[in-house]
Amino acid sequence: MKRLKEAAQARRNRRCGLGSVAALCAMLAAPQAHAVDVDAGDYTALPAGTNLLMGYYQYATRDAAYVRGHKQAGDPRLDSHIGILRGVHFTEIGGFIVDPQFLLPFGQLKGKDDLSAAGSASGVGDLILAATVWLVNRPETGTYFGITPFLYVPTGKYDNDDALNIGENRWKFALQAGFITKLTDKVSLDLAGDVMVYGKNDKFGPSRETMKQKASMQFQGFLRYHMSDAWDLRLGVSHTIGGETEVAGMDQGDRLRTTKVSVGTGWFIRPDVQLLASYGRDVSVRSGLREDDRLNLRVLKVF
Repeated sequence: MKRLKEAAQARRNRRCGLGSVAALCAMLAAPQAHAVDVDAGDYTALPAGTNLLMGYYQYATRDAAYVRGHKQAGDPRLDSHIGILRGVHFTEIGGFIVDPQFLLPFGQLKGKDDLSAAGSASGVGDLILAATVWLVNRPETGTYFGITPFLYVPTGKYDNDDALNIGENRWKFALQAGFITKLTDKVSLDLAGDVMVYGKNDKFGPSRETMKQKASMQFQGFLRYHMSDAWDLRLGVSHTIGGETEVAGMDQGDRLRTTKVSVGTGWFIRPDVQLLASYGRDVSVRSGLREDDRLNLRVLKVF
């Protein structure tokens, strides 16, 4: 009987009734919850008829919690192993190159140390549908400008009783603009900015409260040094703001202001296969869990 009680108590501790810790996990754990991250070169338009298939692996560790810019006591840790399957088709519509695409995230989240009571979550995340329209497409000068709407469909695994979830149980919409230009024969500049708006989650926590979130914005920039036509080195910076949440009509005071940096490389090992690797971390966090390490790997195949 004692063991049964202990098991029941452990299960209750893994549920969302963990106060601010649960809210923190629920808001920050879902992959790409607040941002539309790009890789340098993503806004390069390819000829109509080109198809891309990509596989991503993203590993991240989070080891500190911040509230209004102040680091909180304790040792919270949240690790994530996220994969993404992405398919892209380039076509021409009305004289413009357009690339309808889908992204399907999947993977595992696991709380450790002070967040171990949150347990873990695994499964398939929310489907993402997108399509870039290139308004500027000048391959001869390496200059591109495109606009991309993203629609996040709440198809992922979600349980309101769990502190950690792969899915978010809400619709999201983002509008992003991206620009690429060559500064010299060896150096390229990539810039991107987006705004994301959030639908409500009407099953937040065991009490099924309504969670709302204000719009967030992200700005990203990269410099690429081209060692050759097939190999580049890259340095990136990203800044995210906004996104304050409201639960059951109460503002949570968790407005984002996060800055992160990354370094990486991209290499076409064959004309139709590219390998990409980058490492990054948060350097400034106002609210939420700080990413101490992030490793991104990508394989791209051209068809």
